[in-house]
Amino acid sequence: MNDYYQILGVGRDASPEQIKKAYRKLAREFHPDVATGDGSDDRFKDVTRAYEVLGNADKRRSYDMGSDPSAPGGGAGGAGGSFGFQDIFETFFGAAQGASAQRGPIPRARRGQDALVRLDLDLVDAVFGAHHELQVDTAVVCTTCAGSCCRPGSSPRTCDVCGGRGVVQRVARSFLGQVMTSSPCAACHGYGTVIPEPCPECSGEGRVRSRRTLTVDVPAGVDTGTRIKLTGQGEVGPAGGPAGDVYLEVREREHETFVRRGDDLHCTLEVPMTAAALGTVMTLDTFDGAQDVDLRPGTQPQHVVTLRGLGVGHLHVGGRGDLHVHVDVQVPTALDDEQETLLRRLAALRGEERPEARLSAAHGGVFSKLREKLSGR
Repeated sequence: MNDYYQILGVGRDASPEQIKKAYRKLAREFHPDVATGDGSDDRFKDVTRAYEVLGNADKRRSYDMGSDPSAPGGGAGGAGGSFGFQDIFETFFGAAQGASAQRGPIPRARRGQDALVRLDLDLVDAVFGAHHELQVDTAVVCTTCAGSCCRPGSSPRTCDVCGGRGVVQRVARSFLGQVMTSSPCAACHGYGTVIPEPCPECSGEGRVRSRRTLTVDVPAGVDTGTRIKLTGQGEVGPAGGPAGDVYLEVREREHETFVRRGDDLHCTLEVPMTAAALGTVMTLDTFDGAQDVDLRPGTQPQHVVTLRGLGVGHLHVGGRGDLHVHVDVQVPTALDDEQETLLRRLAALRGEERPEARLSAAHGGVFSKLREKLSGR
């Protein structure tokens, strides 16, 4: 008795799908119209005979019990046999061709496309969040036909060419003989129906272009590049199909005073030299209103005062970043005679009339701060 499992190259516990896959591979390789080597015709017959047995549940069961159903007197295949023309057709043309005949008409209503809209925001909107309204040009359901695509009082008609199936079948010749192929119906474009009287308002589209107002709640913490999804707010699909989505891509405008780094804000506070030396309290306008900045006597240039919780809101998690105030000590450039006299007296009292040149340490000084600034730390 022939070893059909060995012929197909599968194990005895192979599933029906594994057996079918193995057969298709070997059938392509050894079919007489494809293969050129000697013995390919006999090999193709062996492969086909093996699949006739193992591809049929009843015949395979009989074969596993020691009987060869393909041998003379070995028994006939039951009605549930799975081998036939469809297997050969799918082997050489793929399952998609066979499935197309069973596909049926295409739905006329389809989902609309998504839209990407840019949303320009001020920094204050990112700090606290905001409620915005914006105008978009999009597709909406035609109010005249309510998405039916037909003139009011009329309705779609079954296609005379395909009989409502959406596909037409044709006989084509191949090396296997005559085969049936299916393709979308050219008369109805695969829909199975035609629109005899299209809606005059939308020209049979079931939708029209219109300007809509979208409302969006922008959460605190958004930044340039953040995308906000508005589900079902995109354009309506053909024939009144479901609407797509709108994605709002945020672009944050630069602020005149504050610079954002992550969820922290940074600003520069100009302080007179005398105020930095003597110490003072200065009032700073922030997004949270006026805030006092306490400068101790001897405040140095590039000193940073941190105001906790006055930065940008953390996206989705609550809380806020900080506001970092960088001190810029202003050295006077134009002195009158009295001011110059006073400064010279001060220099004399401090022994700084002819100060010695002293280099600062490389770490922790101006150069260290400069490196940190260039590296974004």
